[in-house]
Amino acid sequence: MANHITIHRKSPFPDQFQGRVRVSGAKNAALPILTAAMMVQGPVVLNRVPHLKDVTTMIELMGSFGVDFLMDESFNLEINAEQANFASASTELVQKMRASFLLLGPMLARFGRAELSPPGGCDFGDRPVDIHLSALKQLGVEFSMNNGQVIGALKHDRLVGAPVQMAGISVTATENVIMAACLAEGTTQIYGAAIEPEIVDLVDFLNTMGAKIGQVSADCIEIEGVERLHGGRYTVMGDRIEAGTFLIASVMNQGHVTVEGIDPQWLTAVLAKLTDAGAQIHCDDDTIEIKMHKQPKAVSIETAPYPGIPTDLQAQWIALSAVSEGQSVVRETVFANRFSHIAELKAMGAQLRQDGDAVYCQGVPHLSGTDVVATDLRASASLVLAGCMARGTTTIRKIHYIDRGYEYIENKLMHLGVNIKRC
Repeated sequence: MANHITIHRKSPFPDQFQGRVRVSGAKNAALPILTAAMMVQGPVVLNRVPHLKDVTTMIELMGSFGVDFLMDESFNLEINAEQANFASASTELVQKMRASFLLLGPMLARFGRAELSPPGGCDFGDRPVDIHLSALKQLGVEFSMNNGQVIGALKHDRLVGAPVQMAGISVTATENVIMAACLAEGTTQIYGAAIEPEIVDLVDFLNTMGAKIGQVSADCIEIEGVERLHGGRYTVMGDRIEAGTFLIASVMNQGHVTVEGIDPQWLTAVLAKLTDAGAQIHCDDDTIEIKMHKQPKAVSIETAPYPGIPTDLQAQWIALSAVSEGQSVVRETVFANRFSHIAELKAMGAQLRQDGDAVYCQGVPHLSGTDVVATDLRASASLVLAGCMARGTTTIRKIHYIDRGYEYIENKLMHLGVNIKRC
């Protein structure tokens, strides 16, 4: 029975789902910032680094290159890469998460070469590394494969700035090119880049360390290469996916919650859809207050790159659609086969039907608790949300997935009135 969470409710809404919750630092911002610190000459202090499995995996991976880490009494992370040396990245660690490939750009910029196995992580469809390689080739990198490893080497003594046309919209590939171009000779223009808020946070970090990067825009991101980056202090942005998860949970539970530590502009599309579902929303500079006192209305969505609905909230939205009044369609356009949570939600009484990249939802008044199994990070979040409002006891197994992206989620839900316990 180890490694599971249980949630118990006697009826759909035995108590108020209410209170205040502060989101942690964003995992998807912290990971590229961590890898970028490997290019910095001098100590870097990061505030608000989330304590997550993916973060500890990245720290362990970077430690194999000789990067030193120290946590102070305020849980700020100090990073010193002055003694870093080239190494072949551990295949075992790289294959634990997709974000490990974010080391490619910093390795090429710092060492002039890179050796990485194709990354792992949650299993939902093909996510090829070709976009990374084709973009970095335009900065003067040659790639080859050897025993399943991606080998990168510079054609010249240094990366060379150039116009880079992205072969597709990819957040991690855009981040790799930005990091590499920071220390390239000359100017780089990136066309067709992803523009997610986490990319903006990476750019702000790099500029704080002495990079010269212009405004993040899908039309063009211009980077003037510099000789070196210096140390400094930076605070990681709030996690918009965690914030969206709690907002959706509040609507599902007909609650009243204030989410703190998040810039509302990063969730504009999500807030609009929650308003359509019947929620009352009030935003300040770094808080979102949401009220819901009736069964939500069914609202169809389609995932898309920013500023659209994030694919990382698709599973949670399907859980919401399962208990909304009426019919809706959730269409996934970013990743194929990201629907492993459907069967588990159906086991709880959800009326869902998948057809290709779409899930058709017929809302029901409530779900019923049962034993379910998490299969990836966001799927596990959707099952936790479903369990929060289901009648009876819900047991969610393989909950280690949720530790990859949510810091102390059971404690935060407990403070909102949920009877939840981790074994």
